[in-house]
Amino acid sequence: MSTHSNTRQHDAHYQVALVLQGGGALGAYHIGAYQALHEAGYEPDWVSGISIGAVNAALIVGNRPDARLGKLTKFWDEISRPDGWGAAFGGGLRKWFNWGSVTEAVLFGQPQFFSPRFPNPYFAPPGMPGATSFYDTSPLRSTLERLADFDLINSGHVRLSLGATRVTTGELVFFDSHRQVIAPEHVMASGSLPPGFPATQVEGEMYWDGGCVSNTPLGAINEDPPSVPTLVFMIDLFNPEGPEPVTMDEVLWRQKQIQFASRSTHAIDSVAKQHRLRHALSRVSGQLPTEAPRDATAQRALEQEYEEMCFCRIIYEPRRDQIPMSDAEFSRPSIADRRAAGYSDMMSSLRQKPWLSPVGEAAESVGRGAVAPVDSVIYECRRGRISRRVLDARPAIQGPRKRSVIGPLRTSGGVHY
Repeated sequence: MSTHSNTRQHDAHYQVALVLQGGGALGAYHIGAYQALHEAGYEPDWVSGISIGAVNAALIVGNRPDARLGKLTKFWDEISRPDGWGAAFGGGLRKWFNWGSVTEAVLFGQPQFFSPRFPNPYFAPPGMPGATSFYDTSPLRSTLERLADFDLINSGHVRLSLGATRVTTGELVFFDSHRQVIAPEHVMASGSLPPGFPATQVEGEMYWDGGCVSNTPLGAINEDPPSVPTLVFMIDLFNPEGPEPVTMDEVLWRQKQIQFASRSTHAIDSVAKQHRLRHALSRVSGQLPTEAPRDATAQRALEQEYEEMCFCRIIYEPRRDQIPMSDAEFSRPSIADRRAAGYSDMMSSLRQKPWLSPVGEAAESVGRGAVAPVDSVIYECRRGRISRRVLDARPAIQGPRKRSVIGPLRTSGGVHY
């Protein structure tokens, strides 16, 4: 049970959605973030994930609230090796330890997760499973079956959405427990990142990692916008913004950040704008003449109720000793560091609760005045400070986005409508 049960007294009317970005070994950050939510009483009603985010999502939805943290911890403990002595190193020595951990993963795989293929795929017969990937992920299936209850996932108590890329069309598809039966292969499909991992077959189609198209699984919420007020916690493992690199390691890391995080801000803006338009349609539906001709699609859009959605975006900022291959670095010291960072960042956000800030106040802070026609406010954090972005309710005359820094925090927050 939560030890902070009163923290939700002002926002208990919100449904809670948890959106978990992909990022391999960086996904240990999700454990700490979820732990903070659990302790504060923010158990999710809907969890959406891609890649390692899909695995963590399945472990959360596939267990009762009092068992979730334990199963997440057990999973990450099982897929790592006991390299406890690495925690004693700092600075450059810790970087060398981390590189050694990556080398170990490349050569030997990770226990209960993936193992290298022999022979090499270049020597395997075309068309065989071993010809299209360097690692076998069948150990992951056994681990999922043991640690997640798929009957519970399909009971409907918490909604689960998993993003994967259809190989033949390049389309991002979301498997959803409200629309279909979820099995281990749906989770594995979401994390089948080529060329390391093989495509996973689901219902006759082959799927790769959802991160091939978009690493941020907000699309599931956009496809089926909530009809109740919803607080969306986005846990991002890559920061879209960063300093100019000055070493080759920094170049490689910055490239990876841009590759996997660049669509995140766009995804938030897209969901916000589409939700705004839907909300506007629902407002004017009662003012249209009853005799006005409407097709079936327009009628459904006008009749749909769209409630407030707030986004709280938490972005992982790695330690100085991280390496460009941190997403493949599964040492236990690094997993512990990432988990601690996730807990600290989420707790900071829960203490501040930026999603409770009045929209009018946000408008005033960027010079529009408290009565400005503000439709949505996006709280963003960069390097320890929160900023607010105001989206004007009048898209035809919308000017450049304006930002105002409102306080020191390593988190970022929501969209108000």
